[in-house]
Amino acid sequence: MTRRKRTSDRPPDVEIGAHVKARRLRFRSKPETKVDFHGDTRVRKDDRIEEVELETDSRSERRNLPEEVEPGVTYRDVEVGWAAQARARMPEDDEVEERDRERED
Repeated sequence: MTRRKRTSDRPPDVEIGAHVKARRLRFRSKPETKVDFHGDTRVRKDDRIEEVELETDSRSERRNLPEEVEPGVTYRDVEVGWAAQARARMPEDDEVEERDRERED
């Protein structure tokens, strides 16, 4: 199975997220963050199972918190929102996108 960043205009099949607030926030050390998508995606088609490609994306929004925080600094009235999205890219999607590109030319 292949994964790639989401490029389609179609909404995601799955989206999860979180939103947190803090009056005060201080880091003892510089945090390391990473987002990984794991798992297999398969669909049943004509009495057989096919693996499909996933398009994935994640994003975050911050208020009163820089992208790179400094250890020992107190940040006040912090808000962080995070979301991850995925959508199964079906083989037919490529055919439709190719037809759309041909029409634009």
